[in-house]
Amino acid sequence: MIQNTAFLALLTVFLLVGWFAGEVRFLAPYKAGLFRLHGQLILGAILLVFLNFCAAYYALARWLFLRDAGRKLSHLDRQLATRDTALDDLGQHLEEDRPDVA
Repeated sequence: MIQNTAFLALLTVFLLVGWFAGEVRFLAPYKAGLFRLHGQLILGAILLVFLNFCAAYYALARWLFLRDAGRKLSHLDRQLATRDTALDDLGQHLEEDRPDVA
């Protein structure tokens, strides 16, 4: 999920930088000076925007795709803990592999 959100954030930032470069086309004669004096600040701002998009897309993906995961897993855990389970073989296998908690 992290790779997908990073890719989507990178794509969004790439599109935004492309759009912004088209909007500030009138600064093209001064690009050498601008990048020499303010290049680190520009790259830092782009990185900050990228990280913010990563966080936003990650939160959105968690909300969309992991919405009912806790409820579904607790239901499965309760089902496996009962003696009369439809998944008897799986329940026995899980009991054998469960580490002892001291």
